Amino acid sequence: MAQTAVASSTPFLWEGTDRNGKKIKGKSLANDEASVRADLRRQGVVPTRIRKQSKGLFSGGGKIVTGDIALFSRQLATMLAAGIPLVQAFEIVGNGHENAAMQKLILSVKADVEGGSALAEALAKHPLYFDDLFVNLVEAGEQAGALESLLDKVATYKEKTEAIKKKIKKALTYPAAVLAVAFIVTTILLIFVIPSFEDLFRGFGADLPSFTRMVIDLSAFVRNQGVFLAGGIGIAIGSFLYFHKRSRKFRHYLDRLMLKLPIIGPILQKAAIARYARTLSTMFAAGVPLVEAMESVAGATGNIVYEEAVLTMRDEVATGQRLQVAMENTDLFPNMVIQMIAVGEESGSLDEMSSKVADFFEDDVDNAVDNLSSLLEPMIMAILGVLVGGLVVAMYLPIFKLGAVV
Repeated sequence: MAQTAVASSTPFLWEGTDRNGKKIKGKSLANDEASVRADLRRQGVVPTRIRKQSKGLFSGGGKIVTGDIALFSRQLATMLAAGIPLVQAFEIVGNGHENAAMQKLILSVKADVEGGSALAEALAKHPLYFDDLFVNLVEAGEQAGALESLLDKVATYKEKTEAIKKKIKKALTYPAAVLAVAFIVTTILLIFVIPSFEDLFRGFGADLPSFTRMVIDLSAFVRNQGVFLAGGIGIAIGSFLYFHKRSRKFRHYLDRLMLKLPIIGPILQKAAIARYARTLSTMFAAGVPLVEAMESVAGATGNIVYEEAVLTMRDEVATGQRLQVAMENTDLFPNMVIQMIAVGEESGSLDEMSSKVADFFEDDVDNAVDNLSSLLEPMIMAILGVLVGGLVVAMYLPIFKLGAVV
């Protein structure tokens, strides 16, 4: 019943006056207007206007992103640390969220908790948004009676891993956008502009420079075979996405190839190590046994090569092998990381040393991405200048040649 009530809840905007006669307004979730009115009267508010919140043209509502989950974790951790009861914290966070889909998810979890389910059990019903690591940490916090502390660790973990992802995406978005614009501009020039110059040059009756001739031939090829060319590119992209989603062997090959790429490869490797260390630190600090934690750590690395390596390490650790030795056997971790993990194992502070490794590599990724951005910007502008400038020069060469003859 509670689940149905959450699913049918509608956001209402209201205006009214409080006990002192002061005008106030706000938003409430309820099944109907009468429920909103009754709830406001219980709070000592006399409603003067209540209406359903309309969905604006640009209002979000459909998609839940990892940033929403990170924000939810932080808000919930902060409220529990302040002594607010769990159900009330869900109510406050849910009603205050602008994303309708996230609001529905939060209130759905709240309904399960109100129905007697443990928080970890309620979160596990939504694996698309709350992964095994999230659920395991919450479960450990509930069992240890330190839920707010564990939620704080989850929030920190989510925020740091999300920051790395955003940093890498930001570095790659700009050059991708510039290259896309360069491709569109070049295509427009080849299809619409070059043919006009070709008609002009035909009236000269003179031999064209080889560079100009090559550009004109390229323009003719794009105009005549453009449909097949676009279709081929579309099929290639579609095939890539299909196999990337369904073929583990293809993803393994692609991830291994990405790690070997110059400039980008080392950044992806450092990001994977940072996520590995951050997840290991968070899980171990929560009291999760090492062998059990390794499975969540493997899934959090974000690279299938590291994921398979960590799962192999888990099997070795389960047979009594030290984590340091298991890491050495993979040939994927720098010596500094292995030595710090070894120190953590020896001193009984694996969570602390893993956290230091994560901090170091997260800073390293930040610096590497900043350097990459500084390097890519002039390179991209140079490529753009060569493409567009080359086409312009090719079209003006015959005119310069004709001027020299005259």
